[in-house]
Amino acid sequence: MRLSVQKIKIILKTLRDRYPVVKTQLEHETPFQLLVATIMSAQCTDNQVNKVSKKLFKKYPDPESLGKAPLNDIKRIIYSTGFYNNKAKNIKACSLTLIRDHKAIVPEDINKLVALPGVGRKTANVVLSAAFGHETIVVDTHVLRITRRLGLTDKQDPVKVEFELMEMIPKASWSDLSLQLIYFGREICDAKKPCCQICPLYKVCLIKGKE
Repeated sequence: MRLSVQKIKIILKTLRDRYPVVKTQLEHETPFQLLVATIMSAQCTDNQVNKVSKKLFKKYPDPESLGKAPLNDIKRIIYSTGFYNNKAKNIKACSLTLIRDHKAIVPEDINKLVALPGVGRKTANVVLSAAFGHETIVVDTHVLRITRRLGLTDKQDPVKVEFELMEMIPKASWSDLSLQLIYFGREICDAKKPCCQICPLYKVCLIKGKE
């Protein structure tokens, strides 16, 4: 799927003008803490994850302490993030794997990151971008929804969308675009009730007139 260069420029400029400074909303002090917070963020709000993270990292701030933590205690602390059984197992297993395979250091490599328990490309890209400064495209539900509405992609698989966007978007804009789309999804382009009447991208949106 190919969009005109002009339409892509309009989208990038509009989002950049609206959100000139963007960063992950997940609070963290280390790459490891960001990794764990991102694992917890699946189907949970960043605000809720941040509340839980403060408690979790106060008690278990690093791979060594989380790797030794009783699984039931991790479950108790992260319960409110949802899917706490799987998340707790993945967090503990991820910590132990980091200790065993990477000297308790989060690797700065996507292939090594996605090999960790509970870590997919979305989580790996968040860590590479926010913790290490790499340009990555993070495809979450907001990015997936909005890029389809804008006609940037017609794919539904997040990995296919990621690679398609990488081909058409200048690399220097990758990380900012991902965050800008997330901000935009929360503020304007809601899944069920998008605020089309105040949308600055209404003129280039495919759902125009279909609501």
